[in-house]
Amino acid sequence: MKPLRQENPRTRFLNAGKSAMMTYELIALLIQRHDGDDEAIDLAKQLHTRFKSIHGIRKASLYDLMQIRGMGPVKAMQLLSALELGKRLNQETLKKTHFLGSPHKVYDFLKDDLEPLDQEHFVVLYLNTKGYLIETVELFKGSLNASLVHQREIFKHAVAMRAASFIMVHNHPSGDATPSGNDKRVTGVMEDAGTMMDILMTDHIIIGYQQFYSFKAEQITHIHPSLESAQSTRKKAA
Repeated sequence: MKPLRQENPRTRFLNAGKSAMMTYELIALLIQRHDGDDEAIDLAKQLHTRFKSIHGIRKASLYDLMQIRGMGPVKAMQLLSALELGKRLNQETLKKTHFLGSPHKVYDFLKDDLEPLDQEHFVVLYLNTKGYLIETVELFKGSLNASLVHQREIFKHAVAMRAASFIMVHNHPSGDATPSGNDKRVTGVMEDAGTMMDILMTDHIIIGYQQFYSFKAEQITHIHPSLESAQSTRKKAA
């Protein structure tokens, strides 16, 4: 008895709509060459299994994707381009208001840029008197310490933009948003400098994997509660 043929993703999209489709079916739709391309479905399943999630696929490089048999450069570029468009749509939606009045909104605004990175990036968000974003400036890459965070650079941009305040943001490539000693020292230095300059540092946010730490709130926020319980279990085991 022959196995049942899988429904073609294009047909399923037309009959059921995009929301009814499995993640691997959407991936297959992006990379398939023609109707009835069963190889694309198998390849999409392999991708989703190998990289665990859409986030994992987006974090992968062109080279990483091409390590899977059948995944050539064209298919890899098509897939990464679609995921990049999704990221930009998210940012475009958030930029319609530019209001960054809470740590969670800052996380939503920058997570797609900073979460996947394997090196620390230090970004400053400059705000007007009402808390709306004026500009985002990336100042440097590398491990955060007080000697690298030049007050002059931060306040030069603030004065030029006539910013009323600013928010510092950086990522932890480890995925754990717990602040280090250097993070705490940099925060203290910049808080004092902001008070002297009358351009306040309203928060310093550390972005990890599906979590962030806000110095203003003095706590880590886990985007999925299951991650918090899993992390607690690992700490107890240690």
